[in-house]
This record gives sequence, structure tokens and C-alpha cells, in this order.
Amino acid sequence: MTSLQHAQPSSAHTRIQVPAWAWALTLLAIFALYLVAQDNGVVLAQFGDTAHEFFHDARHSLGMPCH
Repeated sequence: MTSLQHAQPSSAHTRIQVPAWAWALTLLAIFALYLVAQDNGVVLAQFGDTAHEFFHDARHSLGMPCH
């Protein structure tokens, strides 16, 4: 006699392991988005006008209002 095995859904939750480098990359991306979208010279004032103008132009190219 052969036994037939039926696929039964598991009630246990599967945990997804996210590597530490993925969290670090996510935080870096969020900070970069902040610099492009929100910063009006507060963070970029240390780096001079070149960095400020670069991010200012990036804001315009993404269609974000900044004036």
C-alpha cells in the first residue's frame, strides 16, 4: 500500500534574514534622498557652494520645488 502525501500549508511564519550591509545601504540611500530633496544648505554648507549647487540642480532635474 502506498501513502499519498498531500501538500499542506504550513502555519509557521518564515523569517527573512536581511544582511547588515542591506540595512546600511538603505540608510545611506535615505540620507542621500534627504540631501537631494530637503537640504537647503544646512548639511551642505560645510562642503561649499559646489556641492550645494550640485544638489540644487539635482532637485530641479527630479522636479522637486526648492524655491
